[in-house]
Amino acid sequence: MMYIIYKVYQMGRGAAKSLSSLSLGLKRNVKCYNGYFFNGYVFHTEEYGHGRKTYNIGVYVKGSSSNELEVDYYGRLEEVVELQYHSEQNRVLLFK
Repeated sequence: MMYIIYKVYQMGRGAAKSLSSLSLGLKRNVKCYNGYFFNGYVFHTEEYGHGRKTYNIGVYVKGSSSNELEVDYYGRLEEVVELQYHSEQNRVLLFK
């Protein structure tokens, strides 16, 4: 993070707006969701889906690493959190 702040300082007004917003860090508020629509799939948290006839709470992430050991992750979706930077286009979704 310090590298980005330093580069924006060096570039001054010539720094890209997206890079400048990253250098400001995260906003203090976060958004939490009980479901999310992503790449044609709908995900719901386990709490939201409890008692419903059908729901999708399963999460699969293909493992990748620099060595031969690749461990895939399977889990249940507990929470969806959105972190946002000081620009609308810079946001990160966390699936817990």
